[in-house]
Amino acid sequence: MTKYLKTARMAALEKTNGGLVYLLPDVAIKLFTLIPLIFLWRAVLLSGVQVDMSLEQMLSYTFVGGLLADLLVVKTPASGWLSEGVLLKLYGRPISVLGQLTALTAGGWMPMLLLFSLPTTLLAPLLGVRLLPASPYFFISLLLCISLGFAVDVLFACLSIKLRNMSWLVSRIRMAIVSLLSGTVIPIRLLPFGLAEAMQYQPFASLGGAPLSVFVGMGDARQILLLQLMWNAVLWPVALFVFRKSQEGMVSYGG
Repeated sequence: MTKYLKTARMAALEKTNGGLVYLLPDVAIKLFTLIPLIFLWRAVLLSGVQVDMSLEQMLSYTFVGGLLADLLVVKTPASGWLSEGVLLKLYGRPISVLGQLTALTAGGWMPMLLLFSLPTTLLAPLLGVRLLPASPYFFISLLLCISLGFAVDVLFACLSIKLRNMSWLVSRIRMAIVSLLSGTVIPIRLLPFGLAEAMQYQPFASLGGAPLSVFVGMGDARQILLLQLMWNAVLWPVALFVFRKSQEGMVSYGG
């Protein structure tokens, strides 16, 4: 465990090698995206638009989604298998490749959680946002969401291995699909034409949208947890199998 903790620490330090000032543009972008979105949803709901969520739920859903964005939709360094030389770095160390990906990703979350998420929580009372989860199941749901996020990311990373030089295209497609179908941008229950009922059972809905729904008290928390457990049980064996097979086709600079 110590070696993975040290790997996570290295990843966190790597993010701050240029100094904390280097991270300020990213913090500003997140902040200037989140706050206008809060005011937008407030204006929409106060205008009389009927949605299946109260104003308090919508604001909390959006605010917490912004604070925990990196955890709700996991993106590991695996997307840079080839183009960024991640492959050689991971296989050059005598520890598990997937373990390293997990540690590197978790370590990489720390700077933004400390510099953006933690200070931004102080703005919640000023914006009229409630930051108390409606159910303690939220924390379990968040852990299941993160676990499933790693499985999904590994599958997309393996797809980029299969397509060789199309990793950028795979990354863009992945971002579009996951952002839309996970419910992190627009809550799934707001989808029109009866799509909400069907879409809540697909695997991406067990990512960010699931813990956010539990946080604001939308839906049956136990049913959401069962779906998350089911998709973890289904996708992790598939991800591990595909990863083992994909290693045979891995190439990097130099052969």
